[in-house]
Amino acid sequence: MCRNIKTLFNFDPPATHDEIRDAALQFVRKLSGSTKPSKKNEEAFNRAVDSIAEAAHELLHSMETHQHPRNREEEAVKAKARSALRFA
Repeated sequence: MCRNIKTLFNFDPPATHDEIRDAALQFVRKLSGSTKPSKKNEEAFNRAVDSIAEAAHELLHSMETHQHPRNREEEAVKAKARSALRFA
């Protein structure tokens, strides 16, 4: 799994459209092996990003949990600590 794709479910405030689209873009980049498609493949690339973003949006808004929403700032601090350990 691409390390740049972050968990978006069960946060307060909920994931934004831009966050969901960014995750979809990272996923398509990973699958295609390209960060910027050629002009010939650009339409297919963008269509894939849109489709995946739509599916992810539907998924995130249809899931349910009994857990309390996670705090973005606390999760960011935890991620920074993990990164410091990994790259120390």
